Amino acid sequence: MYDPLDEVNYRYRLAINYLREADEAFNRGDWRGTVANAQLAAENAAKAIIAVYRIPSWSHDPSGELETIINDLPRDSTELVRELAVITRRLAPEHGRSTYGEPERGLTPWEIYSKGDAEAALNMARRAVDIMKAVLKRLGVEIP
Repeated sequence: MYDPLDEVNYRYRLAINYLREADEAFNRGDWRGTVANAQLAAENAAKAIIAVYRIPSWSHDPSGELETIINDLPRDSTELVRELAVITRRLAPEHGRSTYGEPERGLTPWEIYSKGDAEAALNMARRAVDIMKAVLKRLGVEIP
Protein backbone atom coordinates (compact mmCIF):
# COMPACT_ATOMS: atom_id res chain seq x y z
CA MET A 1 0.00 0.00 0.00
CA TYR A 2 1.27 3.44 -0.93
CA ASP A 3 2.06 5.71 1.99
CA PRO A 4 2.72 9.24 0.71
CA LEU A 5 4.83 10.13 3.74
CA ASP A 6 7.18 7.21 3.11
CA GLU A 7 7.71 8.39 -0.47
CA VAL A 8 8.12 12.03 0.60
CA ASN A 9 10.70 11.02 3.21
CA TYR A 10 12.54 8.81 0.70
CA ARG A 11 12.71 11.57 -1.95
CA TYR A 12 13.71 14.12 0.69
CA ARG A 13 16.65 11.93 1.74
CA LEU A 14 17.68 11.42 -1.88
CA ALA A 15 17.63 15.18 -2.51
CA ILE A 16 19.67 15.94 0.61
CA ASN A 17 22.27 13.26 -0.13
CA TYR A 18 22.64 14.15 -3.81
CA LEU A 19 23.11 17.80 -2.82
CA ARG A 20 25.81 16.75 -0.35
CA GLU A 21 27.53 14.75 -3.08
CA ALA A 22 27.27 17.69 -5.49
CA ASP A 23 28.97 19.92 -2.89
CA GLU A 24 31.71 17.35 -2.34
CA ALA A 25 32.27 16.92 -6.08
CA PHE A 26 32.51 20.69 -6.54
CA ASN A 27 35.04 20.98 -3.72
CA ARG A 28 37.29 18.41 -5.39
CA GLY A 29 36.97 19.98 -8.85
CA ASP A 30 34.77 17.25 -10.35
CA TRP A 31 32.56 19.38 -12.58
CA ARG A 32 30.77 16.42 -14.20
CA GLY A 33 30.03 14.88 -10.81
CA THR A 34 28.78 18.21 -9.51
CA VAL A 35 26.32 18.62 -12.37
CA ALA A 36 25.15 14.98 -12.25
CA ASN A 37 24.46 15.11 -8.52
CA ALA A 38 22.94 18.59 -8.68
CA GLN A 39 20.46 17.39 -11.31
CA LEU A 40 19.46 14.43 -9.14
CA ALA A 41 19.12 16.65 -6.06
CA ALA A 42 16.73 19.00 -7.88
CA GLU A 43 14.79 16.12 -9.45
CA ASN A 44 14.23 14.45 -6.09
CA ALA A 45 13.41 17.73 -4.35
CA ALA A 46 10.59 18.15 -6.86
CA LYS A 47 9.49 14.55 -6.46
CA ALA A 48 9.31 14.94 -2.66
CA ILE A 49 6.65 17.62 -3.15
CA ILE A 50 4.86 15.66 -5.87
CA ALA A 51 4.75 12.62 -3.57
CA VAL A 52 2.52 14.49 -1.14
CA TYR A 53 -0.18 14.29 -3.82
CA ARG A 54 0.67 11.24 -5.95
CA ILE A 55 3.38 8.77 -6.88
CA PRO A 56 6.09 10.57 -8.85
CA SER A 57 7.03 9.25 -12.27
CA TRP A 58 10.43 7.91 -13.22
CA SER A 59 11.06 10.92 -15.46
CA HIS A 60 14.20 12.98 -14.95
CA ASP A 61 12.09 16.06 -15.69
CA PRO A 62 9.25 16.26 -13.13
CA SER A 63 8.47 19.89 -14.02
CA GLY A 64 5.21 18.93 -15.73
CA GLU A 65 4.14 16.92 -12.70
CA LEU A 66 4.83 19.93 -10.48
CA GLU A 67 2.67 22.07 -12.73
CA THR A 68 -0.24 19.62 -12.44
CA ILE A 69 -0.31 19.97 -8.64
CA ILE A 70 -0.01 23.80 -8.54
CA ASN A 71 -3.75 24.24 -7.94
CA ASP A 72 -3.65 21.78 -5.02
CA LEU A 73 -0.97 23.77 -3.19
CA PRO A 74 -1.53 26.50 -0.64
CA ARG A 75 -1.42 29.88 -2.36
CA ASP A 76 1.80 30.85 -0.53
CA SER A 77 3.65 27.93 -2.14
CA THR A 78 2.65 28.22 -5.78
CA GLU A 79 5.39 30.66 -6.84
CA LEU A 80 8.04 28.54 -5.13
CA VAL A 81 6.82 25.44 -6.92
CA ARG A 82 6.78 27.28 -10.24
CA GLU A 83 10.40 28.26 -9.59
CA LEU A 84 11.23 24.65 -8.76
CA ALA A 85 9.62 23.55 -12.04
CA VAL A 86 11.89 25.96 -13.92
CA ILE A 87 14.95 24.58 -12.13
CA THR A 88 14.07 20.94 -12.78
CA ARG A 89 13.26 21.65 -16.45
CA ARG A 90 16.59 23.44 -16.86
CA LEU A 91 18.63 20.66 -15.20
CA ALA A 92 16.80 17.63 -16.64
CA PRO A 93 18.88 17.38 -19.86
CA GLU A 94 22.02 17.24 -17.75
CA HIS A 95 21.08 13.73 -16.60
CA GLY A 96 21.84 12.36 -20.06
CA ARG A 97 24.70 14.76 -20.78
CA SER A 98 26.46 14.02 -17.48
CA THR A 99 26.11 10.29 -18.17
CA TYR A 100 26.79 10.03 -21.92
CA GLY A 101 28.34 13.36 -22.86
CA GLU A 102 27.66 14.65 -26.34
CA PRO A 103 28.25 11.65 -28.64
CA GLU A 104 27.40 13.61 -31.80
CA ARG A 105 30.33 15.91 -30.99
CA GLY A 106 32.55 13.09 -29.71
CA LEU A 107 32.69 14.60 -26.21
CA THR A 108 32.62 12.57 -23.02
CA PRO A 109 30.84 13.90 -19.92
CA TRP A 110 34.19 14.94 -18.43
CA GLU A 111 34.92 17.16 -21.42
CA ILE A 112 31.74 19.23 -21.54
CA TYR A 113 31.49 20.93 -18.15
CA SER A 114 33.38 23.90 -16.78
CA LYS A 115 33.66 25.20 -13.25
CA GLY A 116 31.02 27.79 -14.16
CA ASP A 117 28.62 25.09 -15.37
CA ALA A 118 29.14 23.16 -12.14
CA GLU A 119 28.67 26.23 -9.97
CA ALA A 120 25.44 27.18 -11.75
CA ALA A 121 24.03 23.65 -11.41
CA LEU A 122 25.03 23.50 -7.75
CA ASN A 123 23.33 26.82 -7.01
CA MET A 124 20.15 25.61 -8.71
CA ALA A 125 20.24 22.39 -6.69
CA ARG A 126 20.69 24.31 -3.45
CA ARG A 127 17.71 26.49 -4.32
CA ALA A 128 15.65 23.41 -5.24
CA VAL A 129 16.36 21.79 -1.86
CA ASP A 130 15.56 25.04 -0.04
CA ILE A 131 12.25 25.24 -1.91
CA MET A 132 11.48 21.60 -1.07
CA LYS A 133 12.06 22.24 2.63
CA ALA A 134 9.96 25.42 2.64
CA VAL A 135 7.03 23.89 0.76
CA LEU A 136 6.98 20.72 2.83
CA LYS A 137 7.00 22.84 5.98
CA ARG A 138 4.10 24.94 4.66
CA LEU A 139 2.23 21.72 3.89
CA GLY A 140 2.77 20.54 7.47
CA VAL A 141 4.90 17.58 6.40
CA GLU A 142 7.43 16.67 9.05
CA ILE A 143 10.51 14.77 7.97
CA PRO A 144 12.06 12.62 10.70
